[in-house]
Amino acid sequence: MTLWVAICIMLGIGLGRAFPKISDVLNRIQYANVSIPIAVCLFFMIYPIMVQIDFKRVIEAGKTPKPVALTLIVNWGIKPFTMAFFAWLFMRIIWAPFISSDLASEYTAGMILLGVAPCTAMVLVWSYLSKGNMGHTLVMVAINSLTMLFLYAPLGGFLLGVASIPVPWETIAFSVGVYVGVPLVLGYFSRKEILKRKDLDWFENHFSPNLKYISIVALLITLIVLFSLQGDVIFQQPAIIGMIALPLFIQTMFIFSIAYGLSIKMKLKYEDAAPTSQIGASNHFEVAIAVAIMLFGLDSGAALATVVGVLIEVPVMLALVKICLSTKHWFK
Repeated sequence: MTLWVAICIMLGIGLGRAFPKISDVLNRIQYANVSIPIAVCLFFMIYPIMVQIDFKRVIEAGKTPKPVALTLIVNWGIKPFTMAFFAWLFMRIIWAPFISSDLASEYTAGMILLGVAPCTAMVLVWSYLSKGNMGHTLVMVAINSLTMLFLYAPLGGFLLGVASIPVPWETIAFSVGVYVGVPLVLGYFSRKEILKRKDLDWFENHFSPNLKYISIVALLITLIVLFSLQGDVIFQQPAIIGMIALPLFIQTMFIFSIAYGLSIKMKLKYEDAAPTSQIGASNHFEVAIAVAIMLFGLDSGAALATVVGVLIEVPVMLALVKICLSTKHWFK
């Protein structure tokens, strides 16, 4: 998997450089700052997961308060503030000799906008690959989406020092609807129909095993699309990309470590601990990009910082999936 990820990243960058007009066309195919090609890829990543969820487990997951409470505390009580700290530390102190004060402010703003937008849909993929509790993951996706509606603007405004911050309602509604709602509804009804026509044994032993290949292929295609869209950015400003990527990477690992460590301390099951830690580590980059563009403009440093968040998202989260699987024995 690591080899395929590396190949797809290089292939995406190469395609973006070799055929810049293709990336321009793909960039324009969007609605409410949500890329339609990426939305299609995400559908094929998430539908195979949704169809395998036993929805009785979703109801059970809603009755377990500890992982839900931990996720909310990490996502909204810790993550935005640690992101603001790392952004300040790197942009104002460590990288200060290399970038102007104005650009430092914009990069900091973009990183903060990422920090107050926890992941929704993509965490279903990371949880699935980690063999996590999909019922709990689905419950947390729903709770996170609702919480974002109430806390995104006040937290973002407070950390940015802005009197009022625009909430991209259309982006949130469309992304959650397309990434989660449509695959969820289709997955529920198609699972029901398959079990009616066949039995559970056929579903689990013949139908279900082949679905993982659809998700993984869609994930690799997503990588190619993402990196082809940003191939020029990587080549034009490699040093700046690295300066932004490093604190984002440190923030991701730091938040994951806090949530994972607290999960062990609270004696959560591994199946709950993995998605609980991954939700905070990942970001809802479409929302962050939309707000950065509305506040600072398309060519701003803030918008660039949110795009860097997109670039490191999949490789870093796949690394966390590997960490989860290799430390599964830490849990009883």
